[in-house]
Amino acid sequence: MPHRLGMMFALHPAFPPTSEALGDLGLSHARLHTDARYAWIVLIPRIPGAREIEDLSAADRAALTEEIVRAGLAVRAVGAALRRPVEKLNVGQLGNLTPQLHVHVVGRRTDDAAWPGPVWGVGAAQAYSSEALAVAMAAARAALGL
Repeated sequence: MPHRLGMMFALHPAFPPTSEALGDLGLSHARLHTDARYAWIVLIPRIPGAREIEDLSAADRAALTEEIVRAGLAVRAVGAALRRPVEKLNVGQLGNLTPQLHVHVVGRRTDDAAWPGPVWGVGAAQAYSSEALAVAMAAARAALGL
């Protein structure tokens, strides 16, 4: 997708193996992380070369904040659809391994595998069943208006 500066946005290759495309919001490309242990959406602002939030304009930072709120609602919708209601939302922008700017919005529960610590590096990811993935994708897209 062409950016307003004429550069093309390209998704980092680390995302497709671990997530499914939900669609594009005003600023960000939204993806459902495919570790079924957590309701989890990743937002990737479609700004070529962006690595840090400070690389965004003030208007884009504001848009990203609103999209994080929308993603939180979608994460809660995924949890509800899978009968594992989200008790707490975690929002993180790390980028230590994948340098492209992205924000994780993760639904947490006191009985999840990593509680109360961070989700990164805890156990092995568990794949969604095809039925659960379809339910999660539909719930996320509906909540995001996609």
